[in-house]
Formats: sequence, structure tokens, C-alpha cells
Amino acid sequence: MAGSFTALGLDPGLNKTGWGLVALDGTSLRHIANGTIKTNPADDLPVRLTIIYHAIHEVLKEFQPDTAAVEETFVNKNAVATLKLNHARTVALLVPALVGLKVSSYAPNHIKKAVVGAGHAAKEQVYMMVKTLLPGAQINGADAADALAVAICHAHHVSAPALRTGTYS
Repeated sequence: MAGSFTALGLDPGLNKTGWGLVALDGTSLRHIANGTIKTNPADDLPVRLTIIYHAIHEVLKEFQPDTAAVEETFVNKNAVATLKLNHARTVALLVPALVGLKVSSYAPNHIKKAVVGAGHAAKEQVYMMVKTLLPGAQINGADAADALAVAICHAHHVSAPALRTGTYS
């Protein structure tokens, strides 16, 4: 893989949305930043989605990544919870697209396989491997580690030329 670019990874959740940025310089991976967007479960859904929207937009303005990726929703037995999670995922897909970024999606098993080497790796294994791949990075919780895993997976699946098509405002 040639070139240098930055990738934003998003791990959407209604309570906590993780975000993480990595740079790929040739074949060298470097941590830029990470964090977690938290919402109050007592707030109405539109309020929570607005908080996620504005927080992702601020991350985009501050760091101006070249590309973005979002983890696909894991469908569970609770249809209502899955639907609510998909609302947060839609916001995570929308915000980077609105500033002109190409946004990709990856299944959880694909991300785990790309980072850990096993598609059914435990959350703790993902966290430890992210710390190994990004030495010295201060990771702000499990959701941020998952988002960094999304960014790492994406950085290894995309090429640098012409990733950004828009501007930040």
C-alpha cells in the first residue's frame, strides 16, 4: 500500500459511540486520537442522535481525516435495541458523507479478523491487539478501542489517492 492518509473509525452506539483516528504512512500505522461520545439514556432519541451528530462533526473538523469507516450493526434478539442502534449507525454514516468523505462499512467479524486474526475474537483480545498495533496510544475505553480497530481494518483495505471529495466547514 502506497501513500499516506488518515482514517476515522466509528463504532456506533446509542449510549456510547467510539471514534478513533489512525494514519497510515506507507506501511506504518500511527495513532492520532480516539474518544467516546456519550449520551444520556434519559434523553429522547432525537436529542441523543443530535449529540452524536455534532460530536462526530467536531471530530471531523478538528482532525480532517481522508476517509471513514463504520462498524456494521450486530443484529441481536432484541429488535427494538437493534433498531435504536441502527439510528446511531445512520448518523455515523451520514456525518462523514456530508463533508464529502467516502464512507465504508465492515462487519464485526471482518474487523476482528483484520486486527486480531480471528473473526470471533473477544472484546479484550481486540483491545489488547489495538494497544499492540498502536504502541503508546492512550485508549479511552472499549468503545474507542473498537473504533480504532475499525480504522485499522479500513486503513488496510483502502488506497490513498482521491479519498476526500469535499471540504470541512
